[in-house]
Amino acid sequence: MMDAILLLFGQGRTLDPLQMAMRAIVVFLIALVLIRISGRRSFGQRSPFDSVVVILLGATLSRAIAGASPFIATVVASFMIVACHRLLAWACMRSPGLERLVGGVEREVFSNGAFKTRELDAALITRTDVHESVRQKTGSRSMDDVAAAILERNGEVSVIRKKA
Repeated sequence: MMDAILLLFGQGRTLDPLQMAMRAIVVFLIALVLIRISGRRSFGQRSPFDSVVVILLGATLSRAIAGASPFIATVVASFMIVACHRLLAWACMRSPGLERLVGGVEREVFSNGAFKTRELDAALITRTDVHESVRQKTGSRSMDDVAAAILERNGEVSVIRKKA
C-alpha cells in the first residue's frame, strides 16, 4: 500500500509529471475544503485581511504540489492559516476596536464639494484617484453631482450622488 502511494505521489523534490499531477488533484480538493472552512468572506470581500489568507494558502499549498516541503506538514500549516483567519474574524465580530485595527476604517475623502486633504493624505490616494472612481461609477467627468466619495476598507471608492 505504501509503495503504491509513494509511486503515485512521490517523495521530496524529485517528482515526475504523474506524481505532481496527482498531488495537484489532492491539493485542489484540500483547497476546496479550506475555502469552505474559511468562509465566504475570504474570497468575496477581498479586504487586505482576507487577501492575506488567499496569498498564504496559494504560496503554502503550491509547495505541497512541487514537493518543496513535506506534504502533510504543508497541509497542516494551511489548515492553521485558515483556523487563524476564522479565529481573528470571529474576534473582530465581537470587538469593534480589533475590527478597526485589523480591517481598517473607511475615509470620506470628498464631501460638500471639497476634497478632504487630511483624509486623502492618510489614505495615500490622490484627487486623480477619486476623479477616476467618479468617472467609472457615474459616467461623468464632473464632481457636481457627487455628494460624497468614501474610500472603503477594501480599497474601493464609493460614490454617493446628490439627491435630485
